Amino acid sequence: MILFIGGIIFLIVAGIFYSKYVESQLGPDDRETPAVRKADGVDFVVMDEKKNWLVNLLNIAGTGPILGPIQGALFGPVALVAIPLGCVFAGAVHDLLAGFISMRNGGAQIPRLVGKYVGNGARKAFNVVVAVLLLLLVVVFVYTPGDIIASDILGKDPEGSLIWTIYIIIFIYYILSTVLPIDKLIGKIYPLFGLFLIISALGVGIGVIFKGGEHLKFYGGLFADHPLGQRFIPSFFITVACGILSGFHATQTTLISRTIKHEKEAVGTFYSTMIAEGVIAMIWAAGAMVIFNSGTAATDTPGTLMVGQISRFFMGNFGGLLAIIGVIVLPITSGDTAFRSLRLIIADELNLDQKDIGKRMTLTMILFVPIAILLWFSKSNPAGFNILWRYFGFMNQLVAVFVLAVGTSYLINTNKNYLIALIPGMFYTFITTSFISTTKGLGFGLDINISYIIAAILTIIYAVYIVKNAKKNKLRIDAIKLD
Repeated sequence: MILFIGGIIFLIVAGIFYSKYVESQLGPDDRETPAVRKADGVDFVVMDEKKNWLVNLLNIAGTGPILGPIQGALFGPVALVAIPLGCVFAGAVHDLLAGFISMRNGGAQIPRLVGKYVGNGARKAFNVVVAVLLLLLVVVFVYTPGDIIASDILGKDPEGSLIWTIYIIIFIYYILSTVLPIDKLIGKIYPLFGLFLIISALGVGIGVIFKGGEHLKFYGGLFADHPLGQRFIPSFFITVACGILSGFHATQTTLISRTIKHEKEAVGTFYSTMIAEGVIAMIWAAGAMVIFNSGTAATDTPGTLMVGQISRFFMGNFGGLLAIIGVIVLPITSGDTAFRSLRLIIADELNLDQKDIGKRMTLTMILFVPIAILLWFSKSNPAGFNILWRYFGFMNQLVAVFVLAVGTSYLINTNKNYLIALIPGMFYTFITTSFISTTKGLGFGLDINISYIIAAILTIIYAVYIVKNAKKNKLRIDAIKLD
C-alpha cells in the first residue's frame, strides 16, 4: 500500500517540479500557434484549454494503461515503482516534446519532424514503423472494446455475428470521427466519455485503498517470479508500454498541437495528461495485484476478462458496470484519433488536400481495408490477439525511440539540455533491441545475455549518431521550414 500511495504522490509532486524544468528548456512564448495562424475549421481549430486537456487524455489513454499494467502486475511490486519513475522522466517528457516541437513547426506530424531533425533516411524507416503501429493500434482498439461490450455488458460470448456487428458499429464511429472536423464530434462527446473515465479510475483506486489490505503486502521482495519466466528487462517495459511511455502518444499530441491557442498551455496539455495516465496505470496495476494475490483470479486470466473481475471486485455489480463502461471508452477514444492520425500522416506525406470531405472519406475508406483484414486474422487465429499485442507493444516503443531522437536533436539545435530526451531514448533503444533479439517467434530468440550485449552496442551507436548528426546539421535544420 505504501508503494501504491507513495507512487501516486511521487507522480504528482515530481511531475509538477520536473515539468517546470523541461518547460524552461523549451521556452514557450507569445508567438501565434498553428491553431490561430492556420485555422481551417477542420484540423486547425482553437479549442478551450480544458477541452484540449480532456481530449488529449482520452486520445492517449487507450487500453494500454489498463491491460498493460494488469499484465505488468505479474512482475511484482516493482511495477508500482517503475510506472511513476518512467512517467515523470520519460513518458511525459516524450509527449511534451512531441506536442511542443510540432507547434513550433506549424503543427507538422511526426514523420516530417523526423525528416527535419534526424534525416530523410530515418524518415523513410519511421513512416513504415508508424503506419504499422497505427494500423495495429486501431485493430486492438476495435477488438478490445468490442469483446468487453459483448462479454461484460451483453453477457455473450464474443464470437459470431454479434461481435462483428459490434465491430462494425465501432468502425462507423471511427470513420465519422476521422472525417468530420475535430470540434464537431470528438470535441463535443469527449466530456461525457471523460466522466466515465473518472468514475472507473476513482472507483477502482478507492477500492484498492479500502479493500486492498493485506493483498497489497508483498513478502517475496520487490520482484516476483513471472509465471511465464519473462525477464523484467526488457519484457516489463514492452508489456506496460502506454502506462509508462508510448510512441503512439506522439501521433496524438501532434493532433492537439493544432488546437492549442497559446504555447504556455503545452505543459498542462501534454505533460500533465501523461501523469494522469500514469495514475490510471498505477490504479489498475494495484487492482490486478490484489486480485492475483487474493486468489480471486488466476495469473493466466486474459487481460480483457480481468477488467471485469477487477471492476466488480472493488465496485460491485453496478459500480463495476460503470467502470467497465469507462474502460470501453478509453480504447474507443484512442482508436478514433489513431485512425485520424493515420489519415493525416499519409495525407501530409503524399501532399493530399484534406479540406474536401470527399477526399478525406476516400483516404479513410482505403485505410479501412488493411484494418479489417488484421481484425479478421486476430479473431480467426487462436493466438491472433496475443501476436497482435506483442507486435503493438514493440512497435509502440520503437516509435518512441524515433520521437526522442527528434527531441534530442531539437534541444541540441536550440542549445538546451538535450540529456532530458537522450537518456530515455537510450534506455528504450536498449529495451526494444534486447526484446526483439531475445523473443522467440516475434524476434530472433537469442540468449538473453547475448541480447543484452547487442542492445548495449546499438544503444551507444544510437546516442553517438543522434548527437553528432544534430550538431553537424544545425544549419540544415534551421533552413527547413515545415510551417
